[in-house]
Amino acid sequence: MEETVSCPPEAFLALVMDPRRYAEVDRKLGRVDWVHRDGEVAEFRFRSVLPGLGPGPKIVSRMTLTPGERVDVRLPDRPENRLVRRFSTFEASFACVPVSGGVRVTRRIAFGFPAPLRWLAEPILRRKLPADVEAEIRGAKRLLER
Repeated sequence: MEETVSCPPEAFLALVMDPRRYAEVDRKLGRVDWVHRDGEVAEFRFRSVLPGLGPGPKIVSRMTLTPGERVDVRLPDRPENRLVRRFSTFEASFACVPVSGGVRVTRRIAFGFPAPLRWLAEPILRRKLPADVEAEIRGAKRLLER
């Protein structure tokens, strides 16, 4: 998903690096229990809600900021993520490129599932996830442009 937002890259990336505030526009983020930030790395615990699949267990996500350019999101090797990491893979990113009048944001999310779950989860996410991501990025755009 790509969208142009009328703000500098730093403003968009600062929104992403604030999980509690970003949860206002991202329905995939359930209630955020805690956030720990150390410079350009933030970890936070939340209950994910995948479109069409419903709520999952509480997990910890790690975001790494490349200032002015991008945020990469992964599930770190932590006890809270043991179950999810056993049955899926997850990677996401927000890349920002300055353009006339703002920034072009490219949002990427990738899930992987082992064969027993793939037949169920992947078709649902292929149908439901694009609209959810579009609503997320448009919500971030509205939030930052008001």
